[in-house]
Amino acid sequence: MTEVRFYHLQRNTLEQTLPKLLEKTLERGWRAVVMAGSPDRVEVLNGILWTNTREGFLPHGSKKDGYPDRQPIWLTEDDENPNAANVLFLVDGANSDKIADFDLCCEMFDGRDDVAVAGARDHWKLRKEAGFDLTYWQQTDRGAWEKKAESRDSKTQNAE
Repeated sequence: MTEVRFYHLQRNTLEQTLPKLLEKTLERGWRAVVMAGSPDRVEVLNGILWTNTREGFLPHGSKKDGYPDRQPIWLTEDDENPNAANVLFLVDGANSDKIADFDLCCEMFDGRDDVAVAGARDHWKLRKEAGFDLTYWQQTDRGAWEKKAESRDSKTQNAE
């Protein structure tokens, strides 16, 4: 069963947080798809992943680069998994009908944006109704992540 994590950004921006989570994804030997809200946003994220890590860049690609099967991180505005990723990152309010194709889905939203918060609440309800195991993580004043809520599928709870 896919686990869905909601990341409520309060202190840091998506541009500061996403590269760190993608680094951890790659450290675990996983592959990722980052689904953004538009082609322009994909290009912004592309630039950030080239310059925002200790090593200088995170290996990634998008439609412009091609060869998705060779890309450990795939940036897209489409609901796809062309690099056989384990993890799906949904940003900018993006929504996927293919969450169940991944081991983990991370929905990231800006807590300073009322529209983004409302969208995340709607997604929480949809994911809960679909039976996914959910966790909600909120950024503290110091930038650490604190688990604030979880919702587990009743089938999973009964099996434990």
